[in-house]
Amino acid sequence: MFIDSHCHLDKLDLSPYENDFSAMLAAAFDRDISRLLCVSIDLAQFEAMYQLIKDQDKIFASLGVHPLHVENEQPIVSVAELLERVERHSKVVAVGETGLDYFYQTDTKECQQQSFINHLDAASQLKLPVIVHTRDAREDTLALIKEHGGDAGGVLHCFTESLEMAKAAIEMNYLISFSGIVTFKNADELREVVRATPLEKILIETDAPYLAPIPHRGKKNEPKYVVEVAQCIADIKGVSLEKVAEVTSENFYRLFSKAAELDGIKSCG
Repeated sequence: MFIDSHCHLDKLDLSPYENDFSAMLAAAFDRDISRLLCVSIDLAQFEAMYQLIKDQDKIFASLGVHPLHVENEQPIVSVAELLERVERHSKVVAVGETGLDYFYQTDTKECQQQSFINHLDAASQLKLPVIVHTRDAREDTLALIKEHGGDAGGVLHCFTESLEMAKAAIEMNYLISFSGIVTFKNADELREVVRATPLEKILIETDAPYLAPIPHRGKKNEPKYVVEVAQCIADIKGVSLEKVAEVTSENFYRLFSKAAELDGIKSCG
């Protein structure tokens, strides 16, 4: 059974399923995707996202503000608001998506950093892991995690950075999540990161509706394609697809311990 550890279900194109959300989920479940983590990028859109998935027992949620949604002229989300919002929503198992993105946006660096700090501080108080987006901000990302990150750790999602960054994050109790990018023809360096990263430190994700893996590149991504990500990792590692599914699912529940509690899993290593 596979777990899509990062997707945006409220952003999916449902037209292939006649706009039937349940049919899209059924297509994923038919490929042995057992659980999904629906990730928040904007508090203004969170309630609508949560309403979409709140009655689905196979879907968990996160809560946070993506760094590209942080604006200079808007108030930065406070620790108090994050705490209050998480505590009101029982399916929230992680804080984020948060982090730093200096590739697409440099004029909001300071605001991004403060938002990231607030997410890290809130997660530390809640004892929940953090879902981190990082691009062209290696040193600042690692420094802020080191200074403000709690014992619950987190994940660097849709990882495209260096092996050195992956190793540094793992030392701080973070997992490394790979998306469909790992299947792309020009992703040789990223595949080397996969090769060097222990399977016990890896998660798999789609980041749907973005970044559909080969052979679906060019299409809108969806959770059922996480199997292609897992197969690529299995090929790189020289292990079975079933082994990747098993270990990454164990990793998911070990990191997202609240998800394990909600699913009645007593111990996950």
